[in-house]
Amino acid sequence: MDPSAREPLVRKTSSSYQTFPESTVRRLDKEYLRSLHNKRLYLAVFAAVLGNFSFGFALVYPSPVIPALEAHPNPALRLDQHTAPWFGSVFTLGAAAGGLSTMMLNDCLGRKLSIMFSALPSAVGYALMASAQGVWMLLLGRVLTGYAGGVTSASIPVYISEISHPGVRGMLGACPQIMAVLGSLVLYALGKYPGLVLDWRWLAVAGEVPVLAMVILLCFMPNSPRFLLSQGKEEEALGSLCWLRGKDTDYAREYEQIKDSVRKQSRRVSCAEIKDPFLYKPILIAGLMRFLQQLSGVTCILVYLQSIFNKTSVILKPEYDAALVGLVRLFSVVIAAVSMDKAGRKILLFVSAGVMLASNLTMGIYIHFMPAPHNSTIANQTLVSSASLPAEPTNYITLIPLLATMFFIMGYALGWGPITWLLMSEILPLKARGVASGLCVIVSWLTAFTLTQFFLPVVNAFGLEVPFLFFAVISAGNILFTGCCVPETKGRSLEQIEAFFRTGRRSFMR
Repeated sequence: MDPSAREPLVRKTSSSYQTFPESTVRRLDKEYLRSLHNKRLYLAVFAAVLGNFSFGFALVYPSPVIPALEAHPNPALRLDQHTAPWFGSVFTLGAAAGGLSTMMLNDCLGRKLSIMFSALPSAVGYALMASAQGVWMLLLGRVLTGYAGGVTSASIPVYISEISHPGVRGMLGACPQIMAVLGSLVLYALGKYPGLVLDWRWLAVAGEVPVLAMVILLCFMPNSPRFLLSQGKEEEALGSLCWLRGKDTDYAREYEQIKDSVRKQSRRVSCAEIKDPFLYKPILIAGLMRFLQQLSGVTCILVYLQSIFNKTSVILKPEYDAALVGLVRLFSVVIAAVSMDKAGRKILLFVSAGVMLASNLTMGIYIHFMPAPHNSTIANQTLVSSASLPAEPTNYITLIPLLATMFFIMGYALGWGPITWLLMSEILPLKARGVASGLCVIVSWLTAFTLTQFFLPVVNAFGLEVPFLFFAVISAGNILFTGCCVPETKGRSLEQIEAFFRTGRRSFMR
């Protein structure tokens, strides 16, 4: 074949990886960025992240409900010191099971249908808790809502990353975290104890509302173009991308890039292919990020937040401190969403881990050197019983635990919270994205369950400062891991990211 005839073909098939002349890039970008004004993309993302709102609502459901059920007059529903911890932690086991099943659901049903499927166990779980006649119904309801949360955790980030424009993928990728935080705040607002705005049964009924809204809206949303192409549905994939980008945009060029990427990949991942660095490297990075994210202590701190504040004798009431920390978390996630596509993923991960390191170290040192009247019972009593401790005289040094916790949550929400989810969906190869995302969710929630189960025994045996110093060490490890292993994906298409892992050439990321 004549080289001059071959050249146009080469430029066409590799257009997503070649460097265009600067004038051409400006023209293409100006034309292509029109798609950012297409409101349908944002509507599709909103419909999906309603599942995260429900997840955040269900995760903290025990916070106001446990005190109410501990004083319940019916012995069949009354929680004791053995059943109350399980009511709080069994959610994570359900989430791990949800992540396991999503390894098949994502590739069999698709991303959108997997999200819609999660509504079934979620609705049944809320119904069980709303009509509970015994503790077993409460626990089963928690398992089912946790299962739904595991499915959405593995499906929603992948769906969003695959339908998003590269210019706003970072901002939209932070939306699941924002909605999860909003769901938690709404639960706190409706279920503050004492003086519940809604009875604990009606709180469960309220949890059905976002689930129903999510299913109705997703019925009108398209499936992921990449998933449709992987199923051989080319016309439907083109229509989906046209709907997401708008008819007056250059969506056909993006469609060809996606089609070219999907064509190079087989439908199934064989055992032999797992040895390929193109597959195992991004899966290993995503899995370790989820593992380190949970080891940094965020789940333990959020679950035992009010009890930790009771133990450290802060000035404000613990429930007000918890609400204040929740608002800081929401504010920080919004900042991360706005800055992610400007500052980049890696710089936010560095800042996030650095802030968490300083905060956990401060908390651990403060608890260790706190005067004996404040700290004498830490090694001898559980956090659950700390609410009965006598009040200490007002001392402004007790602002340190509140400030340290606020900065920890701020640091987590700036980077290692939302970006871990986003990078998981960005770097995983298409051929293994469904299975690998489920695996990452399993790693995350099993780690969370293990930490929440061992947190109280460690505090009782060694003191409250030990977990915080451990979390500080993990945060330092997060900094090293980010510098050595995490690629910068800001402004890169999913095809460019895949090409980087396939070849190891950083030029594809430019």
